[in-house]
Amino acid sequence: MTFQDLELDDTLCHAVADMGFSKPTSIQSLVIPEAMDSRDILASAPTGTGKTAAFLLPACQFLLDYPRQEPGATRVLILTPTRELAIQVYEQARAITAKTDLVCGVITGGINYGTDKETLSQNLDILVATPGRLFEHIEKETADCRDIECLILDEADRMLDMGFASIVNQIAAEARWRKQNMLFSATLAGKGVREFATNILNDPAVLEAQPSRKEKAKIHQWYHLADDLTHKQALLLHILQNDISNAIVFVKTRDRLQALKDFLAAEGVMVCWLQGEMPQDKRNAALARFKSGEVPVLLATDVAARGIDVPNVSHVINYDMPRKADIYVHRIGRTGRAGAKGTAISLVEAHDIEMVARVGRFTDEPMKPRVIDSLRPKHKTPKAPVKKKKVKKSAAKKKAKGKK
Repeated sequence: MTFQDLELDDTLCHAVADMGFSKPTSIQSLVIPEAMDSRDILASAPTGTGKTAAFLLPACQFLLDYPRQEPGATRVLILTPTRELAIQVYEQARAITAKTDLVCGVITGGINYGTDKETLSQNLDILVATPGRLFEHIEKETADCRDIECLILDEADRMLDMGFASIVNQIAAEARWRKQNMLFSATLAGKGVREFATNILNDPAVLEAQPSRKEKAKIHQWYHLADDLTHKQALLLHILQNDISNAIVFVKTRDRLQALKDFLAAEGVMVCWLQGEMPQDKRNAALARFKSGEVPVLLATDVAARGIDVPNVSHVINYDMPRKADIYVHRIGRTGRAGAKGTAISLVEAHDIEMVARVGRFTDEPMKPRVIDSLRPKHKTPKAPVKKKKVKKSAAKKKAKGKK
């Protein structure tokens, strides 16, 4: 199947070709026909399988089929949970609409309000926004949602995790005259996403992509056992100095990030970093340096890394193991995107062994240990603790205890 087979306008097909895509991915093949039939969409697809174009292309086709008759406010609203993701979706929207007269804009937190007002004053066809900042403008009556015809929620599961459900529902209420809704999520499992969908969607087409072998991430995973912090630092330094083109290194706290940054700088390793409560201009500058290849190593905490989409990341390194198995999956999803090969390496101390086992169960792919000859651990890999099942007390014992 080609993009022409999906009955997309020639201007969109040419733009997609210029972006380097010749055939639609599985999620695009599923979503585009249903969305172009004006169906509401509830869809899930793994990271890096073309999800953004899956909702942008039918939205742009609608705008071309039914052009604006008179000046007005935004017609297609795309909400994303993070600033970085909003900017990435906006950049892709601009690339897809490059050969059309459609006007795109983006507003996010951390940007000057004057810039927002300038953006919102245009006759926007497509607006990409973070929920918090857009809702501020709605409350100040500097944003008008009455002309919105299509509402798209990207990474809805993360919006729920970040506490945006209430605000998104209020924005949806402001755009009550819309004709179509699309909700995309990494997974459709879980009560939260289903409730979200019930509140916003009308009789949606439920679509779950099964990516082809080419689209699936090919991520090689293993771990190195570290005796202590000094050993862990030596392992990281060895890995970064041997055959790595670029890497995202995850740490669990800002304090740990600062300490690691100082250590690597002292060892002559160039790094940039992302951490919570960082000014947006500095975040953008750090990401730009990493994306351009000027700096090969990006340090990040989990909170700061939400929404990062950098193509061609060769390695993800878990300097600190995450607290939850699903966070591990989100982390390593930064490499091996769109069918490319990637590598995920974890540096594991004794207290992390239980998390290694948990990740193996969660992904159904046990992680195997590896050893660097010059940095062999002095201690053997400890066994993960076996959780004892709780034995339910019999009703008779409970009754006796109650009498006592």
